[in-house]
Amino acid sequence: PQIRFAGFTDPWEQRKLGELSSEFKSGEFICADNVSESGSYPVYGGNGLRGYTTTFNHEGLYTLIGRQGALCGNVNIADGKSYFTEHAVAVKANHLNNTTFLYYLFGTLDLGQYSGQSAQPGLAVSNLVEVEAMVPDKAEQKKISRVFKTVDSLITLHQRKYDKLCVLKKSMLDKMFPKGGSLYPEIRFAGFTDPWEQRKLGELTESYSGGTPAAGESEFYGGSIPFIRSAEIAAESTELFLTEKGYESSSARMVKPGDVLYALYGATSGEVAVSRQKGAINQAILAILPRDDCDARYITAWLRKQKGYIVTTYLQGGQGNLSGVIVKNLEVFIPSLPEQQKIGFMLSHLDSLITLHQRKLELLRNIKKSMLDKMFV
Repeated sequence: PQIRFAGFTDPWEQRKLGELSSEFKSGEFICADNVSESGSYPVYGGNGLRGYTTTFNHEGLYTLIGRQGALCGNVNIADGKSYFTEHAVAVKANHLNNTTFLYYLFGTLDLGQYSGQSAQPGLAVSNLVEVEAMVPDKAEQKKISRVFKTVDSLITLHQRKYDKLCVLKKSMLDKMFPKGGSLYPEIRFAGFTDPWEQRKLGELTESYSGGTPAAGESEFYGGSIPFIRSAEIAAESTELFLTEKGYESSSARMVKPGDVLYALYGATSGEVAVSRQKGAINQAILAILPRDDCDARYITAWLRKQKGYIVTTYLQGGQGNLSGVIVKNLEVFIPSLPEQQKIGFMLSHLDSLITLHQRKLELLRNIKKSMLDKMFV
């Protein structure tokens, strides 16, 4: 391998998967009616079957290979009492090898390629046992397994934190805004008791959209002015830059950090963010500038909460464009400025935490991918 632990210098050996295992067999048929959320033992099936059953047919540590359907070739691992269906191949290492190592090894092999070319792909145990791979001795296998288990534990930890934060944010968005015609939210910060008001967004903000310099004019592009497009409203940088001549030749408009940017067109219609950069916007973005009695982060949170309603109401099933007129006429429930600021700050802080864990997840997954590439032959 490209990198390895200190003290290991022997070459890896080529072996058939069947030679590495003491068990290599598919599971048993189980009716989906026998799977529920209330059983005792997890059910593993390569066809995506999920749930629990009151019986088990395997006990101990196994590596699993999905052998049929959309998850054909996917690799999983089970430890304890569990039920493996006929859609999963259960593998246990022999005394010379490590089962957890096999789990990570199988993930590098693209086993789905051995399923054939039929419309219903399937992996036969007789084919899988003949697949060849390079392996080290058991001591090195254990070292490799241990480091990948640590990385997987970190990924799971941050995934759980990310999921919990997303659930918390969804709950806050649901409970911190009035609903059902009420002028009072379900929960609010201490000290605030006044009813909320319903106002049109255009009464609370100024807004404008931008434009795009003529395409193909090299003198308009490649300058120093960031050109923000609808997919980049939350980004810290842009792919395109305008020259001063390009900016002046078009109806592009400047925005600054802290302005609310709202995507009007295309796949990102209805997305909203507080700008993180100074730059020019195109016609697919509406810049929303709150007045003195309105908080930018609150307006961002409200528009994000209302995205489903706005898209369903105005985009005919997701097709079409929003417009500045539509957005200005949206009815907004709004409390006093101090309460807006507290709500906006809290939800913005949640967004930052969610982004932090999302970035950590991406970093850990990239580290794992690189390690899998460099620590296996």
